[in-house]
Amino acid sequence: MKFVLATLFLLSSAAMIAAQQQQPTTIFLAGDSTMAPKAADKRPETGWGEMLESKFKPGTVKVDNRAMNGRSTTSFIAEGRWKALIDSVQKGDFVYIQFGHNDQKKDKASVYAAPDAYRTNLAGFVKDVRAKRATPILMTSIARRRFEAGRVVQTHGEYPELVKSVAKELNVVLIDMERKTDAMLVKYGEEGSRRLFLHLKPGEHVNYPKGVEDNTHLSPYGADIIAGLALDGIRESLLLDLAKLIIYR
Repeated sequence: MKFVLATLFLLSSAAMIAAQQQQPTTIFLAGDSTMAPKAADKRPETGWGEMLESKFKPGTVKVDNRAMNGRSTTSFIAEGRWKALIDSVQKGDFVYIQFGHNDQKKDKASVYAAPDAYRTNLAGFVKDVRAKRATPILMTSIARRRFEAGRVVQTHGEYPELVKSVAKELNVVLIDMERKTDAMLVKYGEEGSRRLFLHLKPGEHVNYPKGVEDNTHLSPYGADIIAGLALDGIRESLLLDLAKLIIYR
């Protein structure tokens, strides 16, 4: 009888372990419009975070995209969005953090984060994620499509370097998306890179009857390419638990 009970216990334990192993890894995304999911009336604008889950093996990763248009570290905290995210984080999860586009806007008090405040906010995010025994990943902002005399011009001022300094100080994984997307713009060139962003001719899409030339927000094609750059960052950072789940094409 004892043997039977012991066998049943072992089988039950094995089943529980197997079930736990089958649970997908959760990646939370905290960021702005370049990462965020879009409403129907904004399509075909696409956040690169929307493309991320499909690049992992089916059923292995769940992306919980909390990024929102127009947000900064300041407003993400003030609106309770960070608290809601961190309250949902579990041990073993990953949290991608990418702000900067809006933090630098001095003319918008609701989103502006002075450099020192920006560093403090990022460091606080890292501390909160680690307190949940999860893994924070800091990311610089993606480049805007801006060329002058045929050369890519960086538009984020000191903010990318602030992200890098926090990552170095706190020993956090950094994915330098600005550098990667700068190189992407050089590769595609001034004209070819239009297809990466929200460029539509008048009458081309019902949501933009007058057309649009937006060099910050992404087309579906651009979002897919940039999600791929984020995956390159995972491989380069030796995040092996995630890297082994990526679909290699």
